[in-house]
Amino acid sequence: MNVADITVRAARRSEAPQIARLIMTAMTDECCLHFCGEGYGLDDFRQMMTLLVEHDASQYSWRNTLVAATADGRVVGIATAYDGARLHALRRTFVSYAQRYLGRDHSAMDDETQAGELYLDSLAVDPAYRRRGIASRLLEATARRAREMGIPQVGLLVDTANPAGERLYRSVGFSYAGDSRWGGHPMKHLVLSVDGPTR
Repeated sequence: MNVADITVRAARRSEAPQIARLIMTAMTDECCLHFCGEGYGLDDFRQMMTLLVEHDASQYSWRNTLVAATADGRVVGIATAYDGARLHALRRTFVSYAQRYLGRDHSAMDDETQAGELYLDSLAVDPAYRRRGIASRLLEATARRAREMGIPQVGLLVDTANPAGERLYRSVGFSYAGDSRWGGHPMKHLVLSVDGPTR
């Protein structure tokens, strides 16, 4: 399929199962299992994530998501981002659902973002559609959304074991802002100012 046939647009609630699958791709199976209690697995995590995407007030909500979709409606890429100032309010839904569906209390999790940035929580492209510029288009659309919201920068965490991901982010203008940890992994905090033009 030609990349020109793929549209980047706001997500729809009905696309929640496809979005949840791609969020889990961004997180990796190891990271998803890190959030599960004993006796719970990836199917449980997928069920919870689908409900979180369907929810209006969750950090993973369809309302916070841009999708790259084919003409026939297949979601082949996602960028889920929210106002960092709303982290605690949005995370309450995740904490509640994790207790109910995964048997774990994550209420003491460290903050992964803060006010002043549109936090890119998840970026993923279906493996069959990679290396076609879709991730860059989603990043550019996320930067435009930040600008429209009046938020001065986009922020994200990239795993230190993911140099290819870091190269992608740096190629569109992200720069290093500090070290962090999330999901049991050492991370780098990268930021992109949206005051100027994006590539």
